[in-house]
Amino acid sequence: MRGELYELGEVKLQRGDRFETISFAVVHRRGPGLATVVAGKGEPMAITAEGSGEPQGGAPAHRDRTAEGPATRPATFDSTSPATGEVVATFAVDGPEQVAAAVARARQAQLGWGELGFDGRRRALLAYKALLVGRTDELVALVHRENGKPDADALIEVLMIVEHLDWAARNAARVLGPRRVRGTLVLANHAASVEYQPLGVVGVIGPWNYPVFTPLGSIAYALAAGNAVVFKPSELTPAVGCFLADTFADAVGGQPVLQVVTGDGATGHTLCLAGVDKVALTGSPATGRKVMAACAEGLTPVVLELGGKDAMVVDADADLDAAAEQAVWGGMANAGQTCLAVERVYVVDAVYDRFLDKLVERASRLRPGGAPDADFGPITLPRQLEIIQQHLDDAFARGARALVGGRDAVHPPYVDPVVLVDVPADALVMREETFGPVLPVTRARDADHAVALANANPYGLGASVFATRRAEPIARALRSGMASINSVLTYAGMPSLPLGGVGQSGFGRIHGPDGLREFTRPKAITRQRFPLPFPMQSFDRPRYVLPAVRQAMKLRHGRAPRRRP
Repeated sequence: MRGELYELGEVKLQRGDRFETISFAVVHRRGPGLATVVAGKGEPMAITAEGSGEPQGGAPAHRDRTAEGPATRPATFDSTSPATGEVVATFAVDGPEQVAAAVARARQAQLGWGELGFDGRRRALLAYKALLVGRTDELVALVHRENGKPDADALIEVLMIVEHLDWAARNAARVLGPRRVRGTLVLANHAASVEYQPLGVVGVIGPWNYPVFTPLGSIAYALAAGNAVVFKPSELTPAVGCFLADTFADAVGGQPVLQVVTGDGATGHTLCLAGVDKVALTGSPATGRKVMAACAEGLTPVVLELGGKDAMVVDADADLDAAAEQAVWGGMANAGQTCLAVERVYVVDAVYDRFLDKLVERASRLRPGGAPDADFGPITLPRQLEIIQQHLDDAFARGARALVGGRDAVHPPYVDPVVLVDVPADALVMREETFGPVLPVTRARDADHAVALANANPYGLGASVFATRRAEPIARALRSGMASINSVLTYAGMPSLPLGGVGQSGFGRIHGPDGLREFTRPKAITRQRFPLPFPMQSFDRPRYVLPAVRQAMKLRHGRAPRRRP
């Protein structure tokens, strides 16, 4: 956290017919020093309060912790700024005992959370939303320090997630509550209904690239559905994860409905084995396979939002200025570290050159940096710099040309914007997730050819289309979980829409009605309203019943529909 924190205050949360006043005390300090937060786990963690500035040598090598083996795992780890290398906070590496304890506390807390009902949870989640909005400046500053992204990008995260919180809180009862369904003639004496019951405890393993929006996209919907949550944030952004949990605790009176466990991949593996009722992961396909394997031991279901290699298709009748602007923003915002980033652009031949001129002019103006007002920030994960450089080297070796940037675009911890042309389809930058501000542009004969090229990839997360006459058919033809027309990424900010991928991009859905149901178990109930004079479900049914039922079946279902002339 930066040097300015909250004053002593109160939050009022209405429960039932009364208001319960919850007091919270948070330090207020300016300038260098330490701030103390609860860290979402009932124990204080020290958060340094120095300001951030331009990079002083980049992130330390130990920031990338995924390669450490069990024998070398320390008891604590530092979260550091990728831009300056400063220590943001020190956290415990939670092992099986700590994770099991968190799940046990969540299991107990879920009973009371479930008993609140939809209306009680709505009130609590709206209180959480209001408190997050009130603490926006602190959260934005923390995201900037720990993740490296500019303040504007961090603010967009907060803006989008409060909309999702609001939607999930207000719509859970409508989507998940009991509803009557139609029966059949054979069972005309029975009423039927379906409802969606909470699973119990959901484990959420979050990413570092969007440490607010992405994990809360699962957490908010799981909580609204009546579950408790144990959240394992990325080891690169644990302070942000703890901030989110602490704020929730302040809003709901400190009940351990949302808890945090901290650590590296081994902690996430332990969470998968800890008896949670579902695991939601946002990560790479490689991590998704590991999580699936761990969860398979206990037949724990999973929802996986994995990598993407999202394509943009620009047709001949597109608004080229808008397409170029959105391609640059969709591909290079957050330094390209977005699962839904535009990573491939296919432009029809008729407008290819004009589009390229507009794209190059816009991309050439962008500059990375560590200041809060930079166009985009550093690469958060150090080893990603090696992947970006590998993709560039491979593309140039295969004959690609750079119209913006070049071979020396990578200068840790930053990567300058790169626009590539003449890139072969089998180059790494066209096949694998780059996760950097690199935009390859490919010429297509027409829109159908562009779609075929876009679909020739194992990933299938999001897509975008810039067109007029054929925009919707093109969007439907793209093999992806979502698509936006004449914009990029807008489906992620639309709370009523599901978000998830196909193929190597994972399965399951978060957000919207599908996202609420993802964290529930459907319960079907039938109720006999009156007995039939000839019971079907009895060994004592009269002999005439089955012939009569057979005849009724023929009359009702035995005629095929007429063929149209």
